[in-house]
Formats: sequence, C-alpha cells, structure tokens
Amino acid sequence: MTMITNHNNSHITSFFLSGLNEPMNLRVVLFSVTLLCYCFIVLVNVAVIVTIILDKNMHEPMYILLCTLCINGLYGTTGFYPKFLWDLLSAVQVISYSGCIFQALVMYSFVCSDLSILAVMSYDRYVAICRPLVYHSVMSKKILLMFISFSWFTPFCISAVTMILTSRLKLCSPYIARLYCVNLNIVKLACLTAETVVNNIVSNLTVTFFLFQGFLIVWSYVFVIRTCVNSLENRARFMQTCVPHLTSLLFFVVTMLLDVFNLKFGSNLSLTIQNVIAIELLILPPIINPLVYGFKLTKIRIRILSVITFKIK
Repeated sequence: MTMITNHNNSHITSFFLSGLNEPMNLRVVLFSVTLLCYCFIVLVNVAVIVTIILDKNMHEPMYILLCTLCINGLYGTTGFYPKFLWDLLSAVQVISYSGCIFQALVMYSFVCSDLSILAVMSYDRYVAICRPLVYHSVMSKKILLMFISFSWFTPFCISAVTMILTSRLKLCSPYIARLYCVNLNIVKLACLTAETVVNNIVSNLTVTFFLFQGFLIVWSYVFVIRTCVNSLENRARFMQTCVPHLTSLLFFVVTMLLDVFNLKFGSNLSLTIQNVIAIELLILPPIINPLVYGFKLTKIRIRILSVITFKIK
C-alpha cells in the first residue's frame, strides 16, 4: 500500500487496480487482441474524420457532428487503452494518484460529451426533417460551432469540477476494483461518508442535466417520427440519416446502463463479467459509430470505397 503519513492523516500517492487476475500467458493473448481492437478503433475513426475534413461536399452539420463524435471516441479510448495494454504485461497494476484522477476525468468527460453530441445530432435531424425550409439558418456555421463547443466544453467543465471535489476527499484504501479509474470508484474509498455529501449533490445535478439532454433526444424523435409517417420522402431520409444515429444512441444507452449497473451492483458478478461490462463502453460505441455511419451514409461510403479502390489499383 503506497501512502504518506502526515499528522495522523493518510495521503494516498498511488492506486492498485485489482481488475486483473488472469495468468501471464493469457494476458499475452489479451494484449494482442486488445492491441488489434485499439488499432481498428483508431483506423475506422481516423478514416471517417479525414474523409469528412478533406471532402468539402461533407462540410455540412450532420457530417461535422459525426466527425466530432469520432474525435471524442478517439479521446476516450486513448485515455484507456495505452494504460490497459501496459497493465496486461505488468505484474502489478499501479497508477499514480494524479494519473488516476486524470484518467477518471477523461472517462467522465468522454461519456458526457458523447451524450451531448448525440443530443445535438438528434436536434439537427429534427430541424432537417421537420423544419427543412429554415435548416440552413437554424444550423448555420456559427450556431453549429456553438453546439460543438457546448457538447465538449460543458461536459469537460462538469467533469473537472467533479474531479476537483473528489480530489479533496480523504481516502482510506488505495485498491480500486476495476481495470481503470472512474470517479465513483474513487469516491467509494472515502474514509467518511459525510465527506461525500457535496460530491453526491453535484452528481445528482449532473444526472439531472444529462437527463434533460435525454429528454431533448426523445422530444426530437417524437416530432421526426410524426413527420415521417405520412411522407415517403421523409421516410427515406429517416432511414438514411436517422437510423445510424438511433443505432449509435442505442449502443451508447445500453452500454452506459450496463456500466452504471456494474458500478452499483457489480460486486455480485464474477470478475470476468465485471471486466467485460467495464470495457464495452470503450469498445462498442467507438467501433459502431464510424462503421454504421460509414456504411449507411452514401457520401462517406462512396468516398472511402473510392480511396480503397484507388489504393488497390
């Protein structure tokens, strides 16, 4: 246990991540699979990002928001995979106190930003289908920039405040029963429950804020579906542009709910199942988002296939 004692208070300088108990020969296999998974995530997300940036025909709100979603996916996975790959080949999984706080900040802001971006994308689809005549004025470049800034800056500020509050807690154990650091696991190590009152209040306010964004998504699609029911053209647009968004949203919500369940009640599950649930949020959405949009959105699919065909020739 790594601690510094000062005036009868214990200050933890490092954490031990106790999520791995596999033998070393199995870890080598897991390392190879994980490395391939991370490389694939980087490849598909970078492919979509570069395609959208280089093709001026795709400098439209829907594609720019998709680019933002893919960038956020790279941000979140980079906060996890390099450290996890190192841990797979290490005898002891240790992370410094500051490193743990930073990783928890990245994970928190990554998840919150994903939801914010998906909420903005749902509003974009609402305006495009339900109010097409004013689409370009409502989703102008200036307003789009404001939406993107909001979807990144606000979640990061909320996450930063949360982690500052967490860093003030006196912790009584350096052992985190997880593959990586998240805020809730750190808060659970607090010596006194009374110290976490402010953290809980901020947490409840954060949940309320993002539930409002969830309500915005539902509200948007209620109107979108009502508009598309009696219009063949709008139904075609719905299948082309809304289905990928709903697919991304479904995977995000399912993985998020499973992870929350794992954090709250996962102690009754086997360690392997806990680990699978813990990392699926960092596997499924970052892979599904670029793939489902890449296959479904014609411009991206044609552009990527043309580049691949040119390379082969």
